[in-house]
Amino acid sequence: MAVRGALPDRYLTPVDLAALLGIPVETVYQWRRKRTGPPGFRVGRHLRYDPAKVHAWIETLTEGVAA
Repeated sequence: MAVRGALPDRYLTPVDLAALLGIPVETVYQWRRKRTGPPGFRVGRHLRYDPAKVHAWIETLTEGVAA
């Protein structure tokens, strides 16, 4: 799945983020614990990710990478 242009208009769950990036959900939680992934926030006890911040985080990873 292509990440660019594929981000929804709603906040993402960890499962959504994992599916979007094609990674295991546990990786999303590991990034959260290590503070290395995209910034997330809590709504009550539910973890959510802002699609715009996920996109910005991906951009920081791809800076300087040849297309």
